[in-house]
Amino acid sequence: MPVVTLSRQFGAGGRTLGKMVAETLGYDFVDEEIIQLVAKKARVSTNWVESIEKEAGGQLSKYMTRLIPRGFIDMILDDKRGYIDEVIYVDLLHKIISRLADEGNVVIIGRGSQYILRDRKDAFHVLLVAEKADRVKFMETHYDLSPKEANTVVSRQDKRRVNLYRKFGKEDYDRPYLYHVVFNSSKQDLEQTARIVKKLISTHKS
Repeated sequence: MPVVTLSRQFGAGGRTLGKMVAETLGYDFVDEEIIQLVAKKARVSTNWVESIEKEAGGQLSKYMTRLIPRGFIDMILDDKRGYIDEVIYVDLLHKIISRLADEGNVVIIGRGSQYILRDRKDAFHVLLVAEKADRVKFMETHYDLSPKEANTVVSRQDKRRVNLYRKFGKEDYDRPYLYHVVFNSSKQDLEQTARIVKKLISTHKS
């Protein structure tokens, strides 16, 4: 069966849905594990990788991406000294997520996986959205946050998501045409959504 990529607006319940889908399909669930895999490959700390994910891709980053030759990136990746920057981070995401897809039977959360695997017929892409008020409420309920804390976290993570996709040079990540199906957790509960995804996956033609 196809690999599943699950992109989501923060607080829409993406991790919860991803775990439900993985469990019902008998798939592995991969989220923060990607940070560990990137860190291991680059021989750096997970904190360093997390800082790369949080920082915005500015003009300097885009300029450097155009200048650095592919061979130099490969040389750095094979060097025993640990190092990572935005260029290497995106390169490693492509390699790691593609490898996970090759292994199959996995639900991959975010990190541009819908772009990295967009040309694979054995990939099924899901987007989960929700109204901001509902996303804030979800964080209050599931993470024991005050309304103010939940609103701050959702707003901060929305900006983080924008920053991450800037590294891919993308701004269309919430456009429906990128996905096989889009769900709105403000209008449909996650258990029902998981059942629908399972049914769609079982009939998907690779």
